[in-house]
Amino acid sequence: MPRLFVNSDLVEGEAFALDEGQANYLIRVMRLGLGDAARVFNGRHGEWRAEINKIEGRRAELTPVDQLRQQETNGCAQLTLLFAPVKKSETDFIVEKATELGAARIQPVITERTQTRTVRLDRFQKIALEAAEQTERLDLPDVSDATSLDAALAALPFGTALIFCDEAGDEAEAPWGGQSGRARPMAEILPALKGQPAAILIGPEGGFSPAERAHLRARASTHPVSLGPRILRAETAAVAAMTLWQALCGDWG
Repeated sequence: MPRLFVNSDLVEGEAFALDEGQANYLIRVMRLGLGDAARVFNGRHGEWRAEINKIEGRRAELTPVDQLRQQETNGCAQLTLLFAPVKKSETDFIVEKATELGAARIQPVITERTQTRTVRLDRFQKIALEAAEQTERLDLPDVSDATSLDAALAALPFGTALIFCDEAGDEAEAPWGGQSGRARPMAEILPALKGQPAAILIGPEGGFSPAERAHLRARASTHPVSLGPRILRAETAAVAAMTLWQALCGDWG
């Protein structure tokens, strides 16, 4: 049964109109007709089975018939992903996988070494919507436009633990800072943060600048973490960090 995110309220027996794209998908792509059903959700009223009650040209209406799932109350602390945009396909991958892995908020950030400084917010929102439809989420993540690192940090709600994926060491002359001063493994840090809202911060391809790194490490409620002995690509780091968080602090338990 096709599954769609809709903006309309979902109330038993109260018909609502689909937009042209959704109507085209159900009627012409999926070849549904009057009386056929789709699953719909809006992030507020759970998931419903809704039947097609009207088709007029490029328009269609659905009527909610049965509630299949009630809206979930998030049982774990909410997770924000802050990441420096990279190349187009890799950035799309990050947004898609962050949605699949349950991020409540996705925030691109501009750092000193960020190479891609413009993003298509409408594209990110479409990617997140499609990922939510496919992965049985009952809501959509809040996907924001790119902003500076300082602004993104200032906007975090009070009490949010910042999990700073810090791949560098403290030796200025050594590649990637050598071994001295490296952060503790993420799996060791996370258990103490369970139950707290959290934000994972992933840097750009070249890592954070020394000044940014020093600022982050001096910031209250920041927890530098390591993702292991290998330097990961940004998109790999995002998936690895979110996977660890969901396993140890999120809803996988």
